[in-house]
Amino acid sequence: MDRPSYLQKYMFDWEILDVVVSGKSALDTKNFLGPMSNIEQVNQFLKGYGLDPADHVTKAELFGNFQEALQFIKRYFLKEGNPDGLDLKLPNSLLMISDISQLFLMATDDTPTKREDKLWAEIILKVMHTIVHADKDLRSNYFNIIQTQIFDRFYKYIFRSSDDKLFIGIKDSESVVSLVDFETKSKKTRDSVIIKLLHKAENVAEELFDRVGVRFVTESRFDTLRVIRFLVEKNIVIPHNNKPSRAINTMIDLPQFKEAHQRVIKMALRNNLSEERFVAAMEREILDCNLQGETNERNKFTSKSYQSIQFTCRQLIEYKNPFLQEFNDLRRIAKNLNSEENELAKRVLSMDISLVARDIRFFYPYEIQIVDKVAFQENSQGDASHIEYKRSQVQSALKRIFKSMIEFKNIKI
Repeated sequence: MDRPSYLQKYMFDWEILDVVVSGKSALDTKNFLGPMSNIEQVNQFLKGYGLDPADHVTKAELFGNFQEALQFIKRYFLKEGNPDGLDLKLPNSLLMISDISQLFLMATDDTPTKREDKLWAEIILKVMHTIVHADKDLRSNYFNIIQTQIFDRFYKYIFRSSDDKLFIGIKDSESVVSLVDFETKSKKTRDSVIIKLLHKAENVAEELFDRVGVRFVTESRFDTLRVIRFLVEKNIVIPHNNKPSRAINTMIDLPQFKEAHQRVIKMALRNNLSEERFVAAMEREILDCNLQGETNERNKFTSKSYQSIQFTCRQLIEYKNPFLQEFNDLRRIAKNLNSEENELAKRVLSMDISLVARDIRFFYPYEIQIVDKVAFQENSQGDASHIEYKRSQVQSALKRIFKSMIEFKNIKI
C-alpha cells in the first residue's frame, strides 16, 4: 500500500523533540545532525548556528576547530595519547578533508558501507561544537579584569604575621582566622574546559562556574565556619548573589552541629569558660558532626571520601573601556588644533562614538572551597585525588562522545 503523501508533513524527529522539549543533550542523540545531502543544506545549517559559511575568516576558524578536535581526540580519547583510551585510529577519510562541508556531509551519509566514517565525523563535530562554545564565551574577553576584581576582595584581608603564619582577617585585631594555605585558581586550561563541557548536559561555556576560584585551608574544622562568617561579615561574599544549586557541604552536619553549638554556648555561659576551652569544645563537637561518606549528587566524579565546603558566588564586575579613555584624550588634543586646517583633527572631532561600549557591568560566577588541613590531606590521597578526578572526567567524556562507535564495534570498556 502506498503511503499518503501528506503524512510527511506530520512526521517528527523524536530525538530532536527530546533535545528541545525534554532536556536531552544533542551530544547524546544517535544522529548528531539532521539529514543533509548537499552543501547548500550544510550552509543553511551553519547560518542558523550563527556562522557565515561565505566568510573566509569563519571558514578558516572552523577548519582550525576541526584540526584542534582531531588532535584533542588523539590526545585524550585514543590509546596513542592516553593509555586508558580506545585502541582506534582516525580513518584516512577524515585526514583527507580539505573543506569543512565535507565533514558535515560525511556525518549525515546513511550509506551502510560508510557507517564507520559517519560515526567518526559525528564524533569530530561534537568536539568541534564544544570548542566553538568555549571560544565564543563573550566574558572571556574581560577575563583579566574579572580575576583581578574577584581576587582583590580576598587579598585585601590575607596577610602573614611576623613569624610567617598565614591569616585571613583584619591585621592587628582579634578578627582573624588562622590559615594553613590560601590558593587562587585563576583560569582553567583550555583542555580542562573542553573536557568538562563534553560531559556536562548543558554543553555551553556559560554554564561553567569554576573557571575562577579560591581555596581556604584552615587549621581546624571549626575555623572553616569562621572563615565563612568573616567573608559574609565583610561583604566579600554576598549570599543573595550565590547560586543555591551549586552549594556543597560534605564535611559538617549543620543541623547536628547547630544543636551542639547551642549546648557549648550555654556551657560557656554557665561555667565562664575561657576562650581557649570554648574553642576546644567546639572543635570536639564539630568533629563529631562529620558527613564523611555522603554522596555528592552534583558531581558524580567526586569521591565519596572527598570532604569540603564549596559554594558558587557571583560578583558584579565593572569594566571600563580603555579605548574610550584614550579616544577622549585624543579628542581633547584635536580640539586644541585648528580643525579647519587639520583634516585629521576634523575627522576625529566628527566621529560618532555613541555606539562605542562604555562601562560594562555583569555578574560573573566563581567558586569558593573551604577545607581544614586534615580533610585537605585526605582529599589529596587515593580515590579522592585530583588526578583520579580528572581521569574519571576524561573517561566519562570518552564514553559519551564515542558511545555509538563503541556499540558499533562492540568495544568492551
